[in-house]
Order: sequence, then structure tokens, then C-alpha cells
Amino acid sequence: MKEIYLSVIIPAYNEEKRISKTLLDIDQYLSQKDYSYEIVVVSDGSKDKTSEVVNKFANIIKHLRLIDNKENHGKGWVVRQGMLDVKGVVRLFMDADNATTIDHFEKMIPLFEQGYQVIIGSRDSKDVAGAKQEVSQSFLKRLLGNLGNLLIQLLAVSGIWDTQCGFKAFSAKAAQRIFGKCKIDRWGFDIESLALARKFGYKIGIIPVKWINDPNSHVSWKGYLNTFRELFKIKWNLIRNKYDPVVEFRQVAKGDKKTGH
Repeated sequence: MKEIYLSVIIPAYNEEKRISKTLLDIDQYLSQKDYSYEIVVVSDGSKDKTSEVVNKFANIIKHLRLIDNKENHGKGWVVRQGMLDVKGVVRLFMDADNATTIDHFEKMIPLFEQGYQVIIGSRDSKDVAGAKQEVSQSFLKRLLGNLGNLLIQLLAVSGIWDTQCGFKAFSAKAAQRIFGKCKIDRWGFDIESLALARKFGYKIGIIPVKWINDPNSHVSWKGYLNTFRELFKIKWNLIRNKYDPVVEFRQVAKGDKKTGH
């Protein structure tokens, strides 16, 4: 069986109105590349016709499949499920609203070839030059996000200004190790995955992205507040050594192969 280079994981909850365009854009772009790929949509107990739409497109888009959860578990849960289910040498998750388009992945490939095992997109120019938000979020969301990030850096992931961008890629071994130990099921999973990448000795790269804010985002004020609660849970798990010892994972990271294609 031919090795799959790239697995694209799309967590989806009630995305019947947006998922079609995202799938077509991804397929149009990847079908022109010389590397193998798969596209996996993970429905998080959607109540609308998300699963029906994806199954319809599976008949016309090669390498597309659906993981159809009947119950809602949270974005972190379904991203973890996808990361541990797919077969790609590189495993990328991106948002169903296509806020960060698939062509940004090309910036990640050179970093994987240089030995990075985890590469994230950032919308913040303090992380990397060229990062930007095409349409700004509301003032209150920006303020809450900035204050929250300072807390995130203090407690879990220092030196990264945008931990929450929904465009992150992992080598297969890093994905298996990190997501095999993650415990956060909802929005705080981004923080946990990066905190574990640091703890386990993986090299993190950052690329700039052009991000388009969708006013119909599913992230609510309650979700923001719950992320802070999960942040403290992550810190507590780190303090209490709830994750496997760091030594074991440093050995894995050193043996992780470069992921060129």
C-alpha cells in the first residue's frame, strides 16, 4: 500500500452550509500536488446535514472519508480522534470554515524537511512576520484573546502569541505521542497539544497565516471562559505529572524521522 504523505483532518459541528466550499477548495489544491493525501472530516455529533453533505462529496472527491460521531464530544476530542486514526506522514488539522486556506501548508513543508515535528500557523505578527487577520475580530474578543494569551504563556506555553489558530500540523510520531496523551476535549486542546510538544522535546515551527474571521464562528463567550478553566487544568496536570515522563518522549523525538516527501 502506498504511503500517504498528508492527512488533512477537518473537525466539523453543524457545518452543512460551509463544508462544501472547504472540501472543494482543498481537493482542487491538493489534486495538483505530487504527494499523496487523504481528507478526513470528523463530525462531532452534528445535528444538521453535515454528514450527508460529506458523504455526497465522497463520491466525487478522491481520498475523502467521514468519521461520523453520533454524540458531541468537543473539538479537542474529535481532532484527537482524527489524529490517531489517519495514516499520513504529516497530519494537519484545519477549520471547516476555511478561515486558513490549505495553500498555507506549502510553507510548512520546508520546516518539516528541516526536522521540525510540530508546525503551527499564527495570526499574530509577534510570532512571525507576515501573519495577519484579514477581518479583525471584535474589540472585546481581541482584548479577551490578548489577556488570555498572556495567561497561557505564563502557565503553559511561553513564547507563542497565537496558540489557538486552527491550522496545525504534526509528524506522524509526534501526533501519536502527543494526542495519545491529551486529556482536554474542548477548546483548550490547542494549548495542551503545544504544552505537551514542549514537554516531550519536539521542535515547534511557526508559519504566518492570512486568517479570515467568520462572524458565524461556533466559539461562544462560554467557550472562551471554559478555555481558561481548561488552561488551569492543563497546568495542574503538568504539575502533578499526569502525562508520561518527559525522558521517554525526548528519546522518541530524537528518533523522529524528517518528513520530506
